[in-house]
Amino acid sequence: MNQLLWLRTDLRVTDNSALVAAMNAGPTIALFLITPDQWFAHDDAACKVDFWLRNLSEVSARLAELHVPLLIRIVHDWRAVPAVIADLCREHAIDSVHVNDEYGVNEQRRDDAVGRALQGTKASLHRHLDQLLFAPGSVQTLSGGCFKVFSQFRKVCYSRLSQSLPPCLPVPARQSPLPLTSDPVPTAVDGFAVPSDYLRSLWPAGEKCARERLAIFAEDDLAEYQLRRDFPAEPGTSQLSAYLAAGVISPRQCLHAALRTNLGELDSGNPGAVVWINELLWREFYKHILVGYPQVSMGRAFRRETEALPWRHAPDELAAWQQGRTGFPIIDAAMRQLLATGWMHNRLRMVVAMFLTKNLLIDWREGERWFMRHLIDGDLAANNGGWQWSASTGTDSVPYFRLFNPLSQSAKFDPEGRFLRQWLPELAQLDNRDIHNPATKTDLFGTAEYPQPITDLAMSRERALSTFKNLGEPV
Repeated sequence: MNQLLWLRTDLRVTDNSALVAAMNAGPTIALFLITPDQWFAHDDAACKVDFWLRNLSEVSARLAELHVPLLIRIVHDWRAVPAVIADLCREHAIDSVHVNDEYGVNEQRRDDAVGRALQGTKASLHRHLDQLLFAPGSVQTLSGGCFKVFSQFRKVCYSRLSQSLPPCLPVPARQSPLPLTSDPVPTAVDGFAVPSDYLRSLWPAGEKCARERLAIFAEDDLAEYQLRRDFPAEPGTSQLSAYLAAGVISPRQCLHAALRTNLGELDSGNPGAVVWINELLWREFYKHILVGYPQVSMGRAFRRETEALPWRHAPDELAAWQQGRTGFPIIDAAMRQLLATGWMHNRLRMVVAMFLTKNLLIDWREGERWFMRHLIDGDLAANNGGWQWSASTGTDSVPYFRLFNPLSQSAKFDPEGRFLRQWLPELAQLDNRDIHNPATKTDLFGTAEYPQPITDLAMSRERALSTFKNLGEPV
């Protein structure tokens, strides 16, 4: 009987667990659901939706080479998904529906509902591990719980990986042609603006591009990753986050590439490879947290006592932060990079998040939402984990009394102001000292178009410390 491969955030044919399982079981039909209302509800960025569609077009062509037709259906939100899939199973005599597991609360509830709907058909739902190296719940503390501290989680992962590496799966063999024609992939979805050609050029679609990007990074940049990754003007990061978020490349492929460069070593050998493997495990850790502590999928703080924090309602300051008009160059340059490219350097994500939640004392959920609405690599687990880390409300988060100073961060990680000049041309004429803090320049020539700081750093730091201390419990 026929198999149905339901594609979601796994837009590739190489090392795709559900695809391999489906094609090994029988003739396979692929399905992708366009769910615009659900994407709106989840604050998915227009550039991310465009990236999905461009990669969907690429994977459709790859599936055609395997004689796997791709069906596309428009379903406004996930409530209608179970009925649509059940009807497809009846129409095409489907024996099994194969999916790669997703881990948010809404995603898990959706898949549970599909499983129940299939009980009224001859089909059954089969979930596969693909986004992660380890299934959530399989990496546990000695007491059988979910880890809350990354270093302890990483230690167990190292032990497991040193004993057995998850293999990368090959592309399945071509199946016999089916009497079914693939649906055309739309180039846009109503309500989601098509991004600029410039943004699109930064993120070419297709797993071939993703694998090439990984290969170049592993060969040319991985060895110095730990030295260059914190400098936003340097091309020191992998630029793979968007491809990982959309499933155009797998974490297994990334891990194997790093290990090849590092001669098989996980936690020793080349420092750059070790640090980058740790970043892959941070991504893993936050997805495990989604399952172990589902409240973080529902807009709640991991540290429940921090729900009592009296966040400020400051819409003008929030808007200035969103648009890159705070008067702090490193903050503004980072926010303008986000708006123009759909991406922000990881060091700067921490700096701007801490500025919003500590210096402005604005709820981390405002920042989390803004990031999701603009990031091409927006991922619930990683985005939430990063924001709650910076806001001191999350698991293994930074202590509340540790605040990044945007001026010293700017001088330390962009000492020549190259990143600032790229995104703040109105400050380009300032020297390497003044460009980090133009407010101290008495001669306003060349800075008239740039705003004054919206807050006093010393005052706002003391306000944040006092607010967190007054919670009454350690945070």
